[in-house]
Amino acid sequence: MTDYRSPLEPRTLDTAEGDAATRLAATHKALGMVPNTYGVMANSPGLLATYLDGYQWFRSASGFTPGEQEAVFLTISRFNECDYCMAAHSFIADNMSKTPIEVTDAIRDDRPIDDERFAALVGMVRSLLETRGHPAEADVAAFREAGFTDPQVLELVLAIAVKTISNWSNHLFGTPVDDTFTSRTWSVPEPV
Repeated sequence: MTDYRSPLEPRTLDTAEGDAATRLAATHKALGMVPNTYGVMANSPGLLATYLDGYQWFRSASGFTPGEQEAVFLTISRFNECDYCMAAHSFIADNMSKTPIEVTDAIRDDRPIDDERFAALVGMVRSLLETRGHPAEADVAAFREAGFTDPQVLELVLAIAVKTISNWSNHLFGTPVDDTFTSRTWSVPEPV
């Protein structure tokens, strides 16, 4: 693939400035590392801040369980073909959010999901992505029938915005997957 690659270097704890430096330091303190994707986004402090603030809002106030949140992030990252975020969120799904491995692997492999609640959630996310915010009433009805709410449709819009920021930033930089996440490396499937 001959995609454009940004000539900018990822920012580090030593090279980031201002708000980006503060946020990278806080991330390092909380996680013991700075994910590579944060380093590339730190080239635009507003981009990094928007990502981190939106991510935190979604994590803390969306009403989705941690496992459901990972299913959302994986579905978006799969749609956007982001190798980095697929690996990172698969690792988080497996080790932190306790998303059922069958759900994670089904999303990774673009297969149907047996669990009805997760299937409705993933279906709603895909509908929003594929229609660019014009979901079919049947998809919204299935989402509601699975126990989700209309305000949570808006939370999915937030998740799509947040993941698009990281997915596209990673595309621009060809961000390498952190060693922590390499056990769940993923790549765009070859066309059949």
